Formats: sequence, structure tokens, C-alpha cells
Amino acid sequence: MPHPNADNLRFPPPRLPPEVAALRAEVRAFLAESFSNEAWPRNSDFGAGFSPDFTRKIAAKGWVGMTWPKKYGGQERSMLERYVVTEELLAAGAPVFAHWIADRQSGPLLLRFGSEAQRETVLPRITAGECFFSIGMSEPDSGSDLASVRTRAERTSQGWRLNGAKVWTSNAHHNHFMITLCRTGDAGEDRHGGLSQFLIDLKNDGVAINPIINMLGGHEFNEVVFDDVEIPADRLIGGEGDGWRQVTSELAYERSGPERFLSNFHVFRALVDEVGPSPDARQAEGLGRLASRLWTLRRMSLSVAAMLGAGDAPDVEAAIVKDLGNRFEREVVETARMILPLQPSGLAGANQNDFAATMAEAILRLPSFTLRGGTTEIMRSIIARGLGLR
Repeated sequence: MPHPNADNLRFPPPRLPPEVAALRAEVRAFLAESFSNEAWPRNSDFGAGFSPDFTRKIAAKGWVGMTWPKKYGGQERSMLERYVVTEELLAAGAPVFAHWIADRQSGPLLLRFGSEAQRETVLPRITAGECFFSIGMSEPDSGSDLASVRTRAERTSQGWRLNGAKVWTSNAHHNHFMITLCRTGDAGEDRHGGLSQFLIDLKNDGVAINPIINMLGGHEFNEVVFDDVEIPADRLIGGEGDGWRQVTSELAYERSGPERFLSNFHVFRALVDEVGPSPDARQAEGLGRLASRLWTLRRMSLSVAAMLGAGDAPDVEAAIVKDLGNRFEREVVETARMILPLQPSGLAGANQNDFAATMAEAILRLPSFTLRGGTTEIMRSIIARGLGLR
């Protein structure tokens, strides 16, 4: 018997507008030409490629901040049009990480809660492909429990003084700004009070950025340390104490996009190629199961994009997409290991045509998918509360 609160969940069938077909063809043609010129490593994980040059090229096409108002450099196009561009970029394995965070969540957060001065200063630079953002949420010993953050911001005569640290801060050593969540007051009985968000200038505010090397030997993650860092009063985003409401709306953008189930799309595509046109019964069953789940997740994610475009706050639906998407990405790797007698070896960067190397890299990268944007346990807790199960 379905839970009585299940009716609160909404995944209405999305209807892509007619102009999407022409846009998709335009994006594919651009990517085919770009790949022939640059031949980037095919990796559909959005965090795998950082290329300011590529970001400037797609910004020139109007594909960064494309849903935003024209006065900030946007195109005022729909969330579903943006979705099409996003999934084509991921499917092609394009190096999108430079602009990804700013385009996906930081810009929309500033549009909704930022001051006009903040919007005028930052948003046109994002849409021009010249300004990149990091996320300042997770902390040491805090994990995905954002309500337990300990970085503090205290008022001064000139503005705010920050002390604390953030971790897993992707590309903070490259990026220009970070939106960080700080404690500015008492938590209150529900633990969600007394939190505020601030705009941090990573180049000029005097923060310390310490590298964290991942299992692949890459420097993507960082620790960002605030040691009596002074920032002006106008860096507060939204209202003091409104940080929890703001950050949860931001996470709906972060958790529901196609990157939550397409990060291993290049592995799925390589698996299909490796199996070939004549799969045996076990291989056909495995590939069919993956394809059906991929299509279902895509429809759910499109539904959330439509709801976001309508101004709704589908926090629970976004958490469901992320949880199921992470499970699918793991199943891609597990299915490949079951239906192909193959020992992963090497790394894909050395030989893009070597499926064993592609698998080796996917296995090393896989644990990060269930962590970024909130752990599986946190997602299921959000879902349970949304359904009234806790």
C-alpha cells in the first residue's frame, strides 16, 4: 500500500518545447567540431575537465546562464532548453567544470537572494565565461550534515570576521568566488537557525587554500581556511539567519540535474561498444536493464527541471533523483564487471580506446559520486522526512 504522503511527490511528464530539437542539433554540431579540434578525454563526469577556454567558447554561444535575465548577459531561455544543452555537454564528455557550479547553482542563488549590486557585479562575468565559483558547505568532521557547520561569521564595525574551514572545495585554487555557509547566531531547537551565506572572494579575501589530492592523483579538492578573514558588510547574501532556507533551495539545483546519472555515461557507452552488436542473453539483459533505468531517471530529472523553471522548490524530488542516480552510476560499473570477463587495468587517460582502462578509472572515481551533493544517508533522510516517515 502506498504511503499516504506519496501524493506530495510530483514527477509530471515533461514536455520538451519544439525549439529544443533545433537547439540540440546546434549543440551537437558545435561539440563535434570542437572535439575534432581539441580531442578532449571522453569523460562524462562533469568534474573531470576544467577548461576556461572551452567555457568562454560556449559562453559566446549563449549557453552559460542561458535562463537568466538578458540584463545580466543571460538569454531568458527555459530550464528545459538549458537541460538539453547540459545533457549534450555531458554525453560528449566536454570539459565543463570551469563554469559548472556558477551556472548550475551559484548564479541562480544570487538571482533569487542576492542584492542587485551583487548580481550586477558577478552575473555578467559568469555569462561571459570569465568568473568561476566553488561551493563552501562541507566542513571537517561535519560531512553532509550542514546543520552542524562550525565556521563562524561575527559582525565587526566594518563588516564580518570569519573563522573556520571548508573541505572538498573543488577548484578553489582556480576559481574566483565561493558562496560559503556560516554560523551567525544560535542554532535553535531545530538546529537550522542562525545560519547565513556569504560571497567570498577567493583571490583577494586572504583565505588559505590547501590542496587535497584525490585517489587518481589529481588536484581538484581543497581545504579553504578562514583565520580572522575580514569581509565587507555587503557580502552577506540574502538575510542574516536565512542561510538554511537559501542553501536548501540551492541544493535542489545541485542534486537533480543530469550529471547525477550521466557521470558514468561514457562507461555505459563504452560497455555497449565492447559488447558489440550480438550480445548473449546475459549481456542483453544487463544492457536492457541499464537503458530502461537511464530513461526513467532522465524523465524524472526533466520533471524536476520543469518544476524549478516554474519557481517550485522540489527538494524531496531532487533528493530522489540524486539517490537513484548514484545507484544507477554504481550499477553501470557493477553490470560491466558481471557481463564482461575483464580485469580493469591502467587509466583511461593513457588509452581512450581501452575499455579495461576506462573501467579502472571509473572504479576509482565511483566513491565520489555518492558523496558530492550530499551522502546517500542524507538523501534518504530528506526523502523520509518529506514523506512524513520520520
